[in-house]
Amino acid sequence: MVTAADTGGDGGTGERGPLRLFVLSGSRRADSLNTRLAALAGVAVRAHGGTADLASVKDFEVPDYDGDLEAADGIPAGAIRFRERLEAADAFVMASPEYNASLPGVLKNLIDWTSRFRPQPFNERQGLLISASPSMVGGNRGLWALRVPLEHLGARIYPDMFSLATAHSLLADGDRIADETLQQRFETNMLNFMNLVEAATRYRCVKKAWVEYLGERPDLTIDRTELSA
Repeated sequence: MVTAADTGGDGGTGERGPLRLFVLSGSRRADSLNTRLAALAGVAVRAHGGTADLASVKDFEVPDYDGDLEAADGIPAGAIRFRERLEAADAFVMASPEYNASLPGVLKNLIDWTSRFRPQPFNERQGLLISASPSMVGGNRGLWALRVPLEHLGARIYPDMFSLATAHSLLADGDRIADETLQQRFETNMLNFMNLVEAATRYRCVKKAWVEYLGERPDLTIDRTELSA
């Protein structure tokens, strides 16, 4: 991994603390293949000198999004906890199942609630999407659907997503992916993402604003605009 001495991003001390990644399983099920893959992502993060904060969507229960409910009671506690964990990390990894060629509704709902905070916490945050499925597609179609709301919210999603097909047999042992070629590809993907996150935290791109464009012409009454620090 790139070191602080290489980049000079440490203020001249030559030292830097480890990267902290928030690793989320998009499944509630206890023995989910995606929860197992998320655990392997945590292993890879720690193997490359980072720290991993593992969680599941089940840890952040929220009701279905309802504007009237938000107006009456505010943003629910589950979304508040999720934002806190997200903002405490340098980047996030989401291991998401594929439901009918898309993402799970529970994960989309959590993203929708969390997007209501100001400042909007996904904006400019680096993310990696991974999936595991018994199918030959490996959940890849669901990851393409998941990219859409996250990138709309300004998240910088790593181009090389990782999808593990026939995961029910390849994740049987729990410690690593049974196929050595796929295990190596997974570890390389994780390491490359961590290197990008490390560089991005030191050489931040100046982004003046996040704008949710809703109309034909920018209008403060219909377009949500948020200035970046």
